[in-house]
Amino acid sequence: MQIEGYVQALQEDLAAVAALGDENTARAAQLLGVALESAFARRLLEALTEASLELGEQLGDVRIEVRLSGGEPQLVVVQDEPAPGPSDEAASARITLRLPESLKAHVEAVAAREGISVNTWIVHALMRGLQSRHHRAGGRRLTGFGES
Repeated sequence: MQIEGYVQALQEDLAAVAALGDENTARAAQLLGVALESAFARRLLEALTEASLELGEQLGDVRIEVRLSGGEPQLVVVQDEPAPGPSDEAASARITLRLPESLKAHVEAVAAREGISVNTWIVHALMRGLQSRHHRAGGRRLTGFGES
C-alpha cells in the first residue's frame, strides 16, 4: 500500500484551501504541508492500525497486522495457532481447585446443560480465557521500524 499518494493528496487539499486567500497564505500552506508530511503519514498509519485491530476482532481467529516494508505499510493476515484442546494433548497435570459452593453448583449446571463433564467445561473455559487474553495483548501495539 503506497501511503505517499495519500500524504500528497492531503498536502494538495491544504494548498487548495489556502488558495482561497492571498499569495502569502498559499505559500504558508505549502510550507506547512511540507512540515506536516511525517505527521500526515503517522496519522494514516494509526488509522490503518486501528482498522486492522477492528477487523481482527470481527474475524476472530485471525489477526491483521500493519507492517512497514521499505517505509510503506502492508496489511498482513496472521492465522492464530489454535490452542491445544483436551483431545490434542493428554491430561497430564492435576490441580486441586477450591471454589465457593455457589460457583461450583453453577459450573456443574452449565456443564450438564452442555452435556460435558465439569472438568472438560473448566478446561474449555480456561482455554477461551487464554485465547481472549492473547487477542487483547495485541491491543494497540504497533510493531516494525520507523524511518524519517
